[in-house]
Amino acid sequence: MIHSQDIDFSWLKGDLPVFLPIILALVSFTVYWFVAKSELIKARFYGRFNFDRAAAYHITFNRIIGFVSMGIFPITICLAFLPEFSLANYGLSFKPETALFSSVSIIGLALLLVPLAYLSAKKPKNLLNYPQIRSKIWTRNLVLVNAFGWAIYLLGYEMLFRGVLLIPLADHIGIWPAIAVNIAFYSATHIPKGLGETIGAIPFGLVLCILTLLSGTIWIAFFAHLIMALTSSFTSLKFHPEMKYLKS
Repeated sequence: MIHSQDIDFSWLKGDLPVFLPIILALVSFTVYWFVAKSELIKARFYGRFNFDRAAAYHITFNRIIGFVSMGIFPITICLAFLPEFSLANYGLSFKPETALFSSVSIIGLALLLVPLAYLSAKKPKNLLNYPQIRSKIWTRNLVLVNAFGWAIYLLGYEMLFRGVLLIPLADHIGIWPAIAVNIAFYSATHIPKGLGETIGAIPFGLVLCILTLLSGTIWIAFFAHLIMALTSSFTSLKFHPEMKYLKS
């Protein structure tokens, strides 16, 4: 005779605010990742445009997809199925009472992250990945497109990781369990970038989670990530032997 454990699979009242963000994080990042890594989509860009334009268009397309899949999609689903949460509950608001704390935190992180990004820019391993746009000739327009692409991508990224996947969970399962879940997902997304970035994402993710919860918004994490990304991107451009910037 076949026996199984007596498990109660009943859906409890507090399950959805925990279940939904975790599943959305998995689905959202998976969609972004496989679109971004699609060789078919990449081939379409490189088949229609010259190398420099294709490189810029392809990466910008991926960043827009990231904004939609990791930002707009999960927030929309959460607002629909968790009506007790507003945009402010996902850190998408301005909180005057923590504005000074947020500003000081952003400046402090910038003073730490900018030198670190600059010092790593010359490393061959870094130049293999950055700038992400692999165009050989850079112009002012491409610099602006690159900055805009990073901004919208990282906004979507932080809407997911420090918004959907942190604040609601902290309310329902506790601060430290929520931080543990967040860091696990966040670090795992860096695995394709190598052991160094995967391990580095653990303390950095911890700091961003704590600052997000203390400020009640995602803006510290967003600006810290943006500052780091832009510094890494443009210093790598400066040191890359196969790329150059034309002022004209």
